[in-house]
This record gives sequence, C-alpha cells and structure tokens, in this order.
Amino acid sequence: MTKISLGIIGGGQLGSLLCAAAKNININTVVISDDIDAPAKHFANHFIYSKYDNEENLKKFTSKVDKITYEFENIPYNVLSKLDKVKKVNPHPEVNKIVQHRYSEKKFLIKNNIRTTKFEKIINEDDIRKNKDLLPGILKTCTLGYDGKGQYKLKNLDDLDNHRVSFDREFILEKLVNLEKEISVVITRFSKDKYEIYEPIENLHEEQILKHSTIPAKIELSHFKKSQEWAKLISEKLQYVGTLCVEFFIDKEQNLYVNEIAPRVHNSGHLTINTYNISQFENHIRAVCGLEKIKLEKICNAKMINIIGDEINIYRNKKYSEKEFFFDYSKKQIKPKRKMGHLTVIENK
Repeated sequence: MTKISLGIIGGGQLGSLLCAAAKNININTVVISDDIDAPAKHFANHFIYSKYDNEENLKKFTSKVDKITYEFENIPYNVLSKLDKVKKVNPHPEVNKIVQHRYSEKKFLIKNNIRTTKFEKIINEDDIRKNKDLLPGILKTCTLGYDGKGQYKLKNLDDLDNHRVSFDREFILEKLVNLEKEISVVITRFSKDKYEIYEPIENLHEEQILKHSTIPAKIELSHFKKSQEWAKLISEKLQYVGTLCVEFFIDKEQNLYVNEIAPRVHNSGHLTINTYNISQFENHIRAVCGLEKIKLEKICNAKMINIIGDEINIYRNKKYSEKEFFFDYSKKQIKPKRKMGHLTVIENK
C-alpha cells in the first residue's frame, strides 16, 4: 500500500508534534513554513521554506502531498481556499474563515445558543465610550493575536490613554468574567456524529500565556458534561474534520462560557500524548487522512508545564524520572514569553 503524504502548513511546535505522530503511524509529512528555522523541519520528511502566497512554492507543495492540514489558524482564507481546489484541505477553509475572526466566531456561538462573554465590535475609540458598560473588559484584535498579543485590559476609559491603542484594525471588546477557572475540551471529529473526545483539562495562565494544564479538571459534573456537549455541537455545526479545542471560562457563580475556539491541535492538549492511548496529534492525523477511528482510553492523570523563554536552559540540563516526559521544541532563538518546550508529569488515575 502506498504511503499517504500529508502536507502541513506551518512549522512550529504543533507542526513538529503532528509530524512525530504521523511518523508513528507510517504517514509521510511535507511541511511548508515561512520560518527558515521552523522546528518542524527536524521532524518532517520534506521541508519547504516559503512565504504562504508564493505560487511556485505552493505548486511544489501540493505536488508532493495527497492531503493538506495546518497547525495554526491565521493563514489567509484565500490561500487555503486555492489549495483546497487542488488537494483536500482539512479542517475546511470555511471553518478558518469563521474562527480566525473573533467577531464572526462570537456571532457563530450566539447563533448556536452557546453562552459566551458579552461583547461588541469596536472600530474606534468612540465605540468603546458607547459601550462603557462592558468595562472592565478586554479589547482584542479581531484577527491575529495569541498568548496575550493584540489584547488590552481596560479597567476604565482612562486606560485607553495608558495603552495608546492604534485603531488601524477591527477589535472586539469583551466584558471581563468574574473568573473562577479556565478549562478546555479537545475533540477530534472524523465525520458526521463520528468523533473522539477527551475529558476536560484545567488550565492556568500566567501573563496571558498558558503555564499549567491538568487532567482531570477539578470541576462539577454538570460542567464536565456541558463543556463536552458544546464541543460536540461546535464541531458538528462547523462540519469539522480533525482535532479542535474549545476554551471555556467558569465564573464565581459557576456559569460556563465559551471563550474561544481553536481550529487545530492545542497547547493544553499536549498532555494527551502521555495520558491517552491516542494523542490529539495522532487523532488529527487519522481524521484528516481518512484513517480508522480508534476508541480513546485514558491511561493516567497528568500535569503539563509550559517551558517559557530562558527557562528552557534549566530543563535541558535536568535528569528526569520515569514519570516525567520532557519535550524540547528545538527552537533556535530563545525569546521572552516564547514557548520553548513542555514537561508532562504523569500520575496514577
């Protein structure tokens, strides 16, 4: 049988982990990235360095693959749509069109009767003044932005001057939630009503960057069920194929809200590599390549620690026990607030 060759757009740590998972199930990978030092080049069968709008290199990329997926959502819709006409892209580009824009994502949630934070679209400073009832809140760019980038906490109108926001793009203003905790649910949808879903993961952020993820999440049974129910609904309504993650807030009054949808494998799901028989990465590969769906079985509980910036130097020189699993993303440059690796520590169920 001829090996499937999977094209992956993006060469960061998620791309690396997708390549590693693909190799384990005998799938070839071709990565295209606009970063010449992309970590995934060390894990892929073939690596193409290119801007994502370079027609010649995109043709080269599609000629080498049978199917295409991506590791991050901020790829222009027109690029994905054009590629999809040549080789099947999953998740489908229409999914990305909705989810990569925060306002359209929120409208999608509201349309499907899924609770989210109160919000309004913001074009200029006057729009914030008109919606001051949403303060204290968070002003977020509608596109791009992750790990706190493109986000501004506004306690009151005076904070507008402190942040010196340039209104050169669209924003949304979200009312701050009286936060109790954050959880995420990772789900892989193969086709209609055919999916595998992981149990909710509890997350802790520091400076708006995920620092710790823990399974099991210490939450009420009602939140366990509702978060999985909403994740299933979202994946069905999007007619999604692949792994996606839904991030949730639980407030002090125990209300559950969807914060964001990540149409890809997710940082909080890294611990599935060690806690389940099939990781989020392998499940994504299986779904987008049309392979067999295998029933999930949980092996153990665990805690995952993100290694940020120069913390990586400490972890690279440590010795680990049989219950500790260190993942180095092999990034060439160490930068503040940059995810450089992660450590998963497992424990008995």
